[in-house]
Amino acid sequence: MEIKRLVLNPLMENTYVVWDETKECIIVDAGNMTARDDAQLVDFITSNGLKPVMAVNTHGHFDHVAGVAHLKETFGVEFACSSKDKFLVDSAAQQSAMFGMQCSSAPAIDIDLDEVESISFGNTRLQIIKTPGHTPGHVSLFNSEQRVLFTGDTLFRESIGRTDLPGGDYSWIMTSILEQIVPLGDDVVIYPGHEADSTIGHEVLYNPFITEVLNNEINYKG
Repeated sequence: MEIKRLVLNPLMENTYVVWDETKECIIVDAGNMTARDDAQLVDFITSNGLKPVMAVNTHGHFDHVAGVAHLKETFGVEFACSSKDKFLVDSAAQQSAMFGMQCSSAPAIDIDLDEVESISFGNTRLQIIKTPGHTPGHVSLFNSEQRVLFTGDTLFRESIGRTDLPGGDYSWIMTSILEQIVPLGDDVVIYPGHEADSTIGHEVLYNPFITEVLNNEINYKG
């Protein structure tokens, strides 16, 4: 499995193109919002001879779904996202306007990630791990063979996703991190929705939101 990170749109969102030896690929959190973003993403896909089969979203915020419509129009891919985030997907254009930006409305969800345990492309499988908190339907995508986890906006390098937006909840996000992500193992590499990659081991040692719980400084369940 190969991974290419493209940093797109004004919020510096990480869009990932993920493929294997079959050249089939998925796009995780397509944040392409401008013509320049569209060209950068499409050029990478076509110049490497990749065959997109799915646009997969960890959650429904506008900076992560902005490019799904363009991918669907260009490549005919299916759109996979949790139905619990449908209210966010449906309001992507309004969300972007609140931040002084403009993005296209996202298409309807084709594959409900609440109803499947994994997604596949080529010879590769990604497990769906439910990690709500940043949004109600947030999921992370785990490849157990290569020990890779796409965490979206749940877990960042030495930080976590914000929980003050509609549908966010601090106790949920910390439960997701501590009970769903941390047990996967220190060696797992995380690819977040913003900023640089990290490992679970690094976060256990240096992420202040995690260490304050592990050191019994705060009760994340309220």
